[in-house]
Amino acid sequence: MKKLIERPNIAENYISTSINKQFGELLNLLEQRELPDEIVKLINQEIKKINSISNADKNFMKTIKKTENSITKLVEKRLKIVPKKYYTKQWLILGMIIYGPPMGLFLGLILGNIGFLGIGFPLGMAIGLVIGSNMDKKALNEGRQLDIEIK
Repeated sequence: MKKLIERPNIAENYISTSINKQFGELLNLLEQRELPDEIVKLINQEIKKINSISNADKNFMKTIKKTENSITKLVEKRLKIVPKKYYTKQWLILGMIIYGPPMGLFLGLILGNIGFLGIGFPLGMAIGLVIGSNMDKKALNEGRQLDIEIK
């Protein structure tokens, strides 16, 4: 797997440094795994794009985050390898969207006050957290979890 170019002049900005460091850690963890050649080739293409961008580019940090997300999704979809709390974060939102409104509507209709519609969102969020954390535990037990949390 290709390596990221060292960028010592971004050390002035804490956010840029932490984003770049996190991306480097993700690549190091993926490099330690046995990945298929097809996946390695796609990751190398993304690294090549990042290495070709100058530090002065306004979109440098956005590009790194976008690339990090695309690599994370690629590895999750093809190999089911995920970072820590990956499923928890996804299911927190899905729980609010999928389970929250129907539960709130149901409570509102049962109690005769549609104002209880808003109570469904925290209930859906709690359900999503439970589902996501169980999926994360399963990934950890199966050895499919990377030792990094994507922020």
